[in-house]
Amino acid sequence: MKILVPVKRVVDYNVKIRVKADGTGIDLTNVKMSMNPFDEISVEQAIRLKEAGQATEIVAVSIGPEKSQETLRTALAMGADRAILIVTDAALEPITVAKLLKAVVDVEQPGLVIAGKQAIDDDCNQTGQMLAALMGWPQATFASKILVESGKATVTREVDGGLQTIRINLPAVVTTDLRLNEPRYASLPNIMKAKKKPLELKKPEDFSVSVAARLKVLKTVEPPPRKSGVKVKSVGELVANLRGAGVI
Repeated sequence: MKILVPVKRVVDYNVKIRVKADGTGIDLTNVKMSMNPFDEISVEQAIRLKEAGQATEIVAVSIGPEKSQETLRTALAMGADRAILIVTDAALEPITVAKLLKAVVDVEQPGLVIAGKQAIDDDCNQTGQMLAALMGWPQATFASKILVESGKATVTREVDGGLQTIRINLPAVVTTDLRLNEPRYASLPNIMKAKKKPLELKKPEDFSVSVAARLKVLKTVEPPPRKSGVKVKSVGELVANLRGAGVI
């Protein structure tokens, strides 16, 4: 079985986001970029399935600027076999990403697509679901456990107030949650080997997919600063303050 894993280049989760002075977006000047954390989990899960003998090949795919090759090399260093980069500098919406991924799936014919449930830059949580709809495939979102056997996948999903376990037929789309696994660090030998693994460059035009935006961001603003706290000398004073603020 071939597994396709989409990965995205995003601002590193340790970086404090800065909004441009004119409110047109995020300032990316000299900002550290890395693989989306949920996508790291997806790559790790694909590798574990291959190590268990349930997959024969892992293909990592990314859509973005040429610098996204660094992100794909990270996936290759972790254990992916080859990579595909669809090069574009456009700001892509989830539906566009899903259409491009569908075009790659049509060519690669994987038995399973494992994607991060969302990207930490836009938090849309839409691409995996849209891809499943476009493909007409079963889907299992927010996966915290995945078992693959006999052409089916048993997936434990994180839902409000508990867990839900479902069984779906393959091929399918699965999106990963935080508690699925702990991604491995790429070793130095594997980083060196990743430089020789195949990385194919494509363009959206190769798949006849338009990257024109349907939505327009009117303004980006930072959240208001939190007010400083105050110290109280007793429980009585705390209760009085809470009553004065209308909390109780």
